Amino acid sequence: MITTIDNYDLSDRNTFAMNVKCGIFMEYTTAEDIPFLLSSIRKDIDKMHIGAGSNILFTKDYPGVVLHSAIKGIRILGENIGNVIVRAGAGETMDDFVKWACDRGLWGIENLSGIPGEVGASAVQNVGAYGTEACDAIVAVHAYDEVEHEFVTFTNEKCRYAYRDSIFKKPDARRRYIIHAVDYELSPISGPNLSYPALQKIFEGRDRSSITPTEIRNAIIATRSSKLPNPATVPSAGSFFKNPVISEECFNAIVAGNPGISVPNFRVEGGYKIPAAWLIDQCGWKGYGEGNVAVWHLQPLVIVNPERKASPDEVISLENKIIVSVREKFGITLTPEVEHI
Repeated sequence: MITTIDNYDLSDRNTFAMNVKCGIFMEYTTAEDIPFLLSSIRKDIDKMHIGAGSNILFTKDYPGVVLHSAIKGIRILGENIGNVIVRAGAGETMDDFVKWACDRGLWGIENLSGIPGEVGASAVQNVGAYGTEACDAIVAVHAYDEVEHEFVTFTNEKCRYAYRDSIFKKPDARRRYIIHAVDYELSPISGPNLSYPALQKIFEGRDRSSITPTEIRNAIIATRSSKLPNPATVPSAGSFFKNPVISEECFNAIVAGNPGISVPNFRVEGGYKIPAAWLIDQCGWKGYGEGNVAVWHLQPLVIVNPERKASPDEVISLENKIIVSVREKFGITLTPEVEHI
């Protein structure tokens, strides 16, 4: 079924609560709706697809068509060497899917608990938290190809996953594919990922085989709640900036330039990953407010719209000031994780 609404208010369709509208809003409930839906849109009208709107910033009204998947359903397809293959509809809330898996004792995505957004977007963005990324469990992504006018399936390898990146974000594919379902491979065998220091501390001394996915989920949610605002009550787009990866030379220069300060880092391919939150905090932005926007007082990586009154221009102004200050102090240019529309 397809629902069409003209001059649609998007305030409740983006977690930043930007007061913007789109020319037409179209929502569909089955994969079979997609070809018909696309054929009904005039070629001269711009269109875009959104999930829960949790990683986007609308910079102004969108005059074109906004599409949204309401495809639901979670079902077990079968097994693969003891693991379970589960297919989830693109319109399923990601956290509901994580809970579904944890309730059934299935491992692999429990560390993604509490992340806002939908299943389809998890495959586009390669969402990640607490030592786990979606791509660690995704085995196939099912989509409709707008160019070839056919349904296609991407294996994990073909998705070309990287940190907060995938083939679906590349310029030549960014709006070519509409995802309608994602297959995840989960395990019934105990395998808690405690690589994140906070989790190690919580479960210190516990026999790992006695830990359940739901215990990990509850710990993750508690940890997130202690740092991050709930977008339902304090609008935001979550982590606003990506953690930058810098060369060894750049890292050594930062260490040398900040004697006596421990610079947090993770050794990765290509150099060192530095937490963007730390860089922003070192520049004094935590808790800073300006007009109707602010930097969250518990996590400087998050820009918030506390009274739901902020304009896109106010958000962008604060974003740019943060970028400039980090570049001036550390020589690192932060890149937004939030997509600007």
